[in-house]
Amino acid sequence: MTDAPTPETPGEDEQPIKQRKNGLYPGVSDELAENMKSGWADTELRDLQPIEQAPNAALRRTALSRRFPGERLVIPAGNLKTRSNDTEYSFRASTEYVYLTGDQTDDSVLVLEPRTDGSEGHDATVYRLPRSNRENGEFWLNGMGELWVGRRNSLAESATLLGVPCRDVRDLAEALTQATGPVRVVRGHDAGIETALADKVTAERDEELRVFLSEARLIKDEFEIGELQKAVDSTVRGFEDVVKVLDKAEATSERYIEGTFFLRARVEGNDVGYGSICAAGPHATTLHWVRNDGRVRSGDLLLLDAGVETTSLYTADVTRTLPIDGRYTDLQRKIYDAVYEAQEAGIAAVKPGAKFRDFHDAAQRVLTEKLVEWGLVEGPVERVLELGLQRRWTLHGTGHMLGLDVHDCAAARTEAYVAGTLEPGMVLTVEPGLYFQADDLTVPEEYRGIGVRIEDDILVTEDGNRNLSAALPRTSTAVEEWMAGLLAK
Repeated sequence: MTDAPTPETPGEDEQPIKQRKNGLYPGVSDELAENMKSGWADTELRDLQPIEQAPNAALRRTALSRRFPGERLVIPAGNLKTRSNDTEYSFRASTEYVYLTGDQTDDSVLVLEPRTDGSEGHDATVYRLPRSNRENGEFWLNGMGELWVGRRNSLAESATLLGVPCRDVRDLAEALTQATGPVRVVRGHDAGIETALADKVTAERDEELRVFLSEARLIKDEFEIGELQKAVDSTVRGFEDVVKVLDKAEATSERYIEGTFFLRARVEGNDVGYGSICAAGPHATTLHWVRNDGRVRSGDLLLLDAGVETTSLYTADVTRTLPIDGRYTDLQRKIYDAVYEAQEAGIAAVKPGAKFRDFHDAAQRVLTEKLVEWGLVEGPVERVLELGLQRRWTLHGTGHMLGLDVHDCAAARTEAYVAGTLEPGMVLTVEPGLYFQADDLTVPEEYRGIGVRIEDDILVTEDGNRNLSAALPRTSTAVEEWMAGLLAK
């Protein structure tokens, strides 16, 4: 990685930028500064069409406007975050901003202004950085100039793409400090915007805005469902990629699995939707094992929990527990089949009008029955469920909403989400598991270090549900046959 331009004279890098009449860094000659202003082709894009989700985003803004009439609403995309010294993490725009605009540009802000002509509703404006200025040298002397980090859309181009008027974000903070009337902002993404609004907003009112936007995402529109299917389809191919290189993972570590899946995510999407869990052997009993630095051994299981994030930022979330050598042992199969049976019961409970907790309860009952049957916990089953004793080995809830966030709609009220009712258009995971820790002395030694989870992404339909990840085998026999076919190629 190269550095931004540095002064020619030692010590000059500590001087203020504007010390010469050309307004550039010291050490840059007037002749070079003048030369860099001209000789550039016109690159304005004039044949653009709105992005695919622009109409959907407009409908979402309309719903937001109706919920908060007469109030100014401010939704920032967020800023770059430093990774170390002068390098930044890859930028990921805030979920709320993406949901309402389809845009993913750092430092941008969506503002909904109440109309002043007496009509209902809001006028939306996206504030963002314009093209780099070539007259003052920003283009090549600023480390965030386009020569360094790449071209960005002009305000006119952005307005066409998003279907929303666009203005220079550098004028926004001052305008907000002078704003009157009620204001709400989505917090946690842009400290500068929050500072400008500090005396105009309250935490309680801002939280109401965040909660509304979280609950609005509970039911997905057709665009979102299509993107989630794309994410799942790419994820299925990523799992196939992993099976084909298990021999290389055995020769290296879990990191080979992580890197293999990441390649698929970057080629077909934006990124992984969350840190991939590539847990081999006893690491499978750690729910969020993302270190991925352990051994991959024949005879053990691999719990792979991973999801591709599309270029529009919708993510899949799928888990399979695979025999590294292609065949389950008798005990591994017994545990896997129990989890599969629990997942089948959970998926069957996903339908319109059902309570969100129904699929969790159905899966937990099956797992509890197995634990009692195996003599790992003393029954009867109803007693175990009442006391929650099965949770020593089932550990977690059986699913969550899925969308722009892997744990989507997390700010929704309890009554609207976990204590709510399923409706068509909701997309959620069903992911029961059994985990026997390596140091758990309450189970027979042969169980210790085995962890199994099966997870699929389920769309609630008008008449039941559809498994978006059904292309990936789930039964133990189908998994073995699928792996054998891939390894034979």
